[in-house]
Amino acid sequence: MILTTPEQRRDLLARSHNVAMVGASAKPLRPSYFVFRYLSTHGFHVRPVNPAYTEIEGIKSYPTLAAYAAENGPPDIVDVFRKPADAPQMARDAVAAGAKAIWFQYGVINEEAIRIADAAGLDVVVDRCMKVEHARFAGGLTISGMNSGVLTSKRRALP
Repeated sequence: MILTTPEQRRDLLARSHNVAMVGASAKPLRPSYFVFRYLSTHGFHVRPVNPAYTEIEGIKSYPTLAAYAAENGPPDIVDVFRKPADAPQMARDAVAAGAKAIWFQYGVINEEAIRIADAAGLDVVVDRCMKVEHARFAGGLTISGMNSGVLTSKRRALP
């Protein structure tokens, strides 16, 4: 099922724990690294899937989704940080790994991949960021994407 409403995405995040992040990076300036770190520190059991690394931040990285599933079982969500052209294969791999959902990050839009995942019964999120959605539902972001805390340009006084 293609999840199009905020409520559907919130429910998916609430019932999910194990995330296989395809394309996770060890480079701190990459969005996939930032999302990996955020989700890891906000209650998700995130494992990187990237053949370029043996580990990221001390967490074992898997070369394929099949290798991830063989050791950890089916992921609740496969979070995809890959080119749109790679998305159909990622969808097939997610189905083969027994994933419950696939989350295509910002810009990862491929109609064939969406059809493959939807036809196999996976929950599908397209062109959304797991970190942004989680933060918004957890109260860290407003609908506009800004932090909902007090914003000021005034520096705090030193103690």
